[in-house]
Amino acid sequence: MCGIVGFTGRRQAAPVLLDGLSKLEYRGYDSAGMAVRDGDHPVEVVKAKGRLRVLAEKTADGDTVVGCCGIGHTRWATHGEPSETNAHPHMTEDGNVVGVHNGIIENFQELKEKLIKKGYTFYSETDTEVAIKLVDYYYKKYLGTPVDAINHAMVRIRGSYALALMFADYPGEIYVARKDSPMIIGVNDGESYLASDVPAILKYTRNVYYIGNMEIGRLRKGEVTFYNIDGDEIEKEMTEITWDAEAAEKAGYEHFMMKEIHEQPKAVADTVASVVKDGVIDPEAVGLTEEEMKEISQIYIVACGSAYHVGVAAQYVIEDLARIPVRVELASEFRYRKPLLDPKGLVVIISQSGETADSLAALRESKSMGVKTLAIVNVVGSSIAREADSVFYTLAGPEIAVATTKAYSTQLIACYALAVQFAKVRGTIEDTYYHELIDEMTALPDKIAKVLEDKERLQWFASKLSAANDIFFVGRGIDYAISLEGSLKMKEISYIHSEAYAAGELKHGTISLIEGGTPVIGVLTQQNLYEKTVSNMVECKSRGAYLMGVTTYGNYAIEDTADFVTYIPKTDPHFATSLAVIPLQLLGYYVSVSRGLDVDKPRNLAKSVTVE
Repeated sequence: MCGIVGFTGRRQAAPVLLDGLSKLEYRGYDSAGMAVRDGDHPVEVVKAKGRLRVLAEKTADGDTVVGCCGIGHTRWATHGEPSETNAHPHMTEDGNVVGVHNGIIENFQELKEKLIKKGYTFYSETDTEVAIKLVDYYYKKYLGTPVDAINHAMVRIRGSYALALMFADYPGEIYVARKDSPMIIGVNDGESYLASDVPAILKYTRNVYYIGNMEIGRLRKGEVTFYNIDGDEIEKEMTEITWDAEAAEKAGYEHFMMKEIHEQPKAVADTVASVVKDGVIDPEAVGLTEEEMKEISQIYIVACGSAYHVGVAAQYVIEDLARIPVRVELASEFRYRKPLLDPKGLVVIISQSGETADSLAALRESKSMGVKTLAIVNVVGSSIAREADSVFYTLAGPEIAVATTKAYSTQLIACYALAVQFAKVRGTIEDTYYHELIDEMTALPDKIAKVLEDKERLQWFASKLSAANDIFFVGRGIDYAISLEGSLKMKEISYIHSEAYAAGELKHGTISLIEGGTPVIGVLTQQNLYEKTVSNMVECKSRGAYLMGVTTYGNYAIEDTADFVTYIPKTDPHFATSLAVIPLQLLGYYVSVSRGLDVDKPRNLAKSVTVE
């Protein structure tokens, strides 16, 4: 949530800031602003409510704001309503400190009261203004350096933050501090950049530093110095980002979401190739040794949103293949019910960004209890990747649309690989079946491409759903897990109320919601449950439902029941999610487009939820 960009170098900063912020629009925001400084001249702050284009218009696309050092921000309102006043950057009355902030400062009211007693006044409702003025207070109290002021403030602040600050006495420099909110710093050819996510600076450099928790950074032109909380200088290792800049562009597609749907065959193929070597699964790529796999007594999968739905599907696959008990936990609830974890268990944290606040907190809770942790993440060097005991990287590349598609699909592959390897190591499947499963995993990219060929029919059907008030998804077993993700895709980008139900639960209350014309989408990929789900769909039809079926080629009898059917290639039933989710992604996309909505940036949502 929210986006930060900073730049200091030889060129004008404002165009770089606007360009970087445009790459972070997917994170969600309601206002934007920038602060730019020209040498020793006072900083100039420009802010605007609404979309980034409003800020661009106010600054004539950055041409009217002069200076080679600056910071920019897109704000998602937490403390204080969306407004120009509450927008970042925030500044002290005398212009001594100006800054932007991602995160939530939990004790801001207490700090604000302290500062008011010291003579400070406040113009906004934000916790960010409190942080800026707290830094200013310590800077003036101790007459020290910016690093001294920042580390004193960090000791007092409770909560999460990524701070970027400029000081009047230090032209051409930007200071940053971080706790539990993502931030990266890049350098290239005598210029320095900072951002809350990779796409903002990928156009300018691939050489980045990941600033650690409770650390401070000082950016000058082409030079970065890092400090710990005590103000001591520390060394950081540079990381090269392997994504290319074009990967974060639309490449001719109308929306990032459609581009990313079509990138799934490659993303899945790349992720499979990263773990399958010479026809077998490489234990090192999975992140666990065979000895560790044999010792694990239970698996806890912890995640949010679509990643949680991956966990629900993985539960069926791992338990059936490897015969290990699996529990799937919502990361946002994990800590609060004081979980009882088996010391010999394994906690698997799934997160695209590797920065999801609740998932990161669950990881730390698990580690504090001495339980082994494994991260499945897409971003190299992210907080969850760094802090987990081991990591399985998915290879989805940059995912820009808020509604995840290719990251979800690569997370499934990671879970399949874990399930198959656990099963082999623990002797719950025969070698012949082991190799058959690997062959099926390797074949998934081509089969996904085959499903994408049916998109025109799905576009036609989606037009019939665009006026719906409610849509229900039903399935049994793994098909229920697929339904959960299909329903989420529909509701988050079309704004149509949508729910997923285990088909056998319909008669326990839900069927009372079915009325004439209500769309019901049945997922039927599990052959042993096919007839039962068809029966549930017939029950809905008898009450006036308009039916769609998602099933495998060969189940043509469903056409006697459903009003519309889309087919997927046959695969091992454990891997059906990878194929059946594709038409549901497309369906949500086309319904959103037909309703004239902003597919990539749905209202009230952000790509990466980095605050609780």
